[in-house]
Amino acid sequence: MTAAAQDVITLKLERTFDQMDANKDGCLDWSDYQKLADRYIQGYGLSKDDRRARALQTFCQIYWLELLRHAGVDGDRLTRDQYVVANRLAVLDSSRLNVTEMGGHAIFDIIDADGDNEISRDEFARLMRDVWKVNSPGAMDLFSRLDMDGDGAISRHEFIRAVREHFLSVDPDAPGSIFFGHV
Repeated sequence: MTAAAQDVITLKLERTFDQMDANKDGCLDWSDYQKLADRYIQGYGLSKDDRRARALQTFCQIYWLELLRHAGVDGDRLTRDQYVVANRLAVLDSSRLNVTEMGGHAIFDIIDADGDNEISRDEFARLMRDVWKVNSPGAMDLFSRLDMDGDGAISRHEFIRAVREHFLSVDPDAPGSIFFGHV
């Protein structure tokens, strides 16, 4: 991977960090990940006992612990630099958790409210409106970017690909960023 490619990935991870840092204290802790899970759970009106909510909650907890493990910190907080390094390592090390697969599937299952194994325009609009509080007409342009085959729906495969691109692609505007807090 070239230095320029690494820089783009670093920039995407830094943008995600900035969005995740809910209290803007320059560090992430478990509460920031809990807030991410809560955005989806509340945005979709899920009970905490719903299997989709539990799957997302479990993913967020494991992901957070993997970030701490890969950062090699003694405490329970990560600075921006620690977060970037930990994410790079966690995404590459799938020995315990495959971030792009587990997280992608957990989030997809929530967005796919009718359970038909694809995300419709209406389901995507709900994500934008109810989870990310984005109501601009341009937000649906992202839907078209994610619907790579142009069939009018985002398949599970297209969705997982977008999540992978968020973590691994050198495209600074990889569309998967929206699912992890960067809108």
